[in-house]
Amino acid sequence: MKKRIIIIIAFASIAFCVSAQNADSVNKIKKDSVIRSLPSPLSNPPFPTSDWDGGPLVGVDATAPNYLLQKALGLTKSKVKIYGWIDFGGNLSTSKHSNAPTSYDLIPNSVVLDQAGIKFDKQPNTAQTDHIDWGFLLTTIFGTDYRYTTAKGYFSNQLLAHNNKYGFDPAELYGIIYFPKIADGMILKVGRYISPADIEAQWATDNYLYSHSLMFTVDPYTFTGVQATFKLGSYWQLEVGAHFGNDMAPWSNSAKLNGLLMARWVSKNNNNSLYGGINSIGSGQYTNQHDDLQMAVITWGHKFNETFHMMTEAYYMWQYNALTGGTVINGPGRPFYEGVGAGTLIPGASNTVGFVNYFQILFSKKNYLSIRNDLLNDPQANRTGFATMYTSHTIGFVHFFNDYIRVRPEIRYERAYADGATPYDNGTKKDQFTASMDLIMRF
Repeated sequence: MKKRIIIIIAFASIAFCVSAQNADSVNKIKKDSVIRSLPSPLSNPPFPTSDWDGGPLVGVDATAPNYLLQKALGLTKSKVKIYGWIDFGGNLSTSKHSNAPTSYDLIPNSVVLDQAGIKFDKQPNTAQTDHIDWGFLLTTIFGTDYRYTTAKGYFSNQLLAHNNKYGFDPAELYGIIYFPKIADGMILKVGRYISPADIEAQWATDNYLYSHSLMFTVDPYTFTGVQATFKLGSYWQLEVGAHFGNDMAPWSNSAKLNGLLMARWVSKNNNNSLYGGINSIGSGQYTNQHDDLQMAVITWGHKFNETFHMMTEAYYMWQYNALTGGTVINGPGRPFYEGVGAGTLIPGASNTVGFVNYFQILFSKKNYLSIRNDLLNDPQANRTGFATMYTSHTIGFVHFFNDYIRVRPEIRYERAYADGATPYDNGTKKDQFTASMDLIMRF
């Protein structure tokens, strides 16, 4: 494991030195020739982001706007932003008790509080190159969605010991330091942060659709560790980091040291982007009833024109001597999730392949349509408890009433393909159809 991490760091150092040398050569010709930030390729709103995957982006001022709470507190001039959101959702489903393995839309034929989130946020200004700057981010959520971001060691007994319907999670808690003179700018992040790879996002405000792809459901959600992001000219960024495994606190008895190496490239016209690499690499040993997922991932963003764009992601994950069903929930079975208790041992390697494509059609500054198709192959049943391949197909429409309120109705069909595999509705159905909608209110 240590050898792998040393190799990653060595590779990152070589890439950094070469790129920095090239950047120095450019700067000798013309000091301001390096563009700090390309124009945003996407429209935000209504899309959840104006840029491609690969953040945090160095070279932009990422300060959040003044939302309603900030204004109500009279802190519009403060660099520390306080804001949040409430997300209620409901669905009609062919399942009666549980929509799992579908995530963020777990409980069928009901309305729930998915997320009530609040952020305390100060972002460093990385557009400037004059001085070191600093920041921090604290994000806490309460709702049914806590079960997906929960990390062992952070109030995790709510899920791992009790399988509660609702819970609380401090899902982001990190400090940031910006060094303008390292490469073309470097952001150092230390603490608990969102796993950097994925088109989809943990927070309702940042995701294209209400529900999530099956592949997103079973991959890493958060890491705790350190991550450095280097800007290397106008079109490249490099991320190098170390963390204690997916969804684990460093003090957890399952924690394992892992390395991270990711790179981001955008084309000169910013109509194409590639972002990928090794999200997590270490021993990959499942330990004390918890996953230690190893992950190689790539995402591609492509803009056809102002109306159409798409995002595509593929990953390969693996670990060793894991249990069917992955991390163990030891709490009592609930109607909405009965997959509790330890699964059976999978000797040696278990692997998972995921693929998803999002295709967006922009209608106006307040409306877009999103079409999502995804595939998940879980041949050893490590991620879902069933050895099968899955597909899901979703069409969703998003409408903004104003800057603070939006709705996201969608319809979705998904199924498992292996003979005898019935993962839906607590192990009783082979496929599932849902019609869902959520309401997001920002404050």
